[in-house]
Amino acid sequence: MIHHLFSEPLTASNGIELDLSATNLELNASVYGNASAFCDYIEAKLGAKIGYGGYLEHRVIYESHDNFATDSADFRNIHLGMDFWTTAGTPVFAPLDGEVHSFQVNQGLGNYGPTIILYHPAEKIYSLYGHLSSADLVELEVGSPIAAGQLLCHLGKPDENGGWPPHLHFQLIRDMQGFQGDYPGVCSQRDLVFYANNCPDPSTF
Repeated sequence: MIHHLFSEPLTASNGIELDLSATNLELNASVYGNASAFCDYIEAKLGAKIGYGGYLEHRVIYESHDNFATDSADFRNIHLGMDFWTTAGTPVFAPLDGEVHSFQVNQGLGNYGPTIILYHPAEKIYSLYGHLSSADLVELEVGSPIAAGQLLCHLGKPDENGGWPPHLHFQLIRDMQGFQGDYPGVCSQRDLVFYANNCPDPSTF
């Protein structure tokens, strides 16, 4: 049975779809290139709701972070997970039974910050949770069982979550390809076919 990620299921009354795509002309470099301005922008869009969306969304917001640009022909700007934007400290619950696969703090602006990856044997799939609170990693152990509906983590603040407005990056992964505590959450157009297959749409589960 799939449990909702937050304390209540998302509905039209408590959730709102956010457009962070390249077609959103409100999102210019003066917004996404400044952490405080980006936080203010997201907060104004949310009201008191949880923003969601972003799977396979083409975004320009990554151009302000060096870790997404290997070279001009392979710029990573296709988002592979689903984002949930809300306040720092918001609790997140495990959606499926599983176990802790790996975890670590992925350092640097634009990165995941504290990250947890679970493995779900029944579904033969992994789930990644990025931009968390550092405190959530302190007592974790690889291999520990996690039950659906169990409190897993909390959203981190910008100074610990990679410099982003508070949100959860949630991603499903079929094959971890040897990664531990990390996995690409953004890909280039060139690699999209592979990653779209390896990272299915979370809304279909």
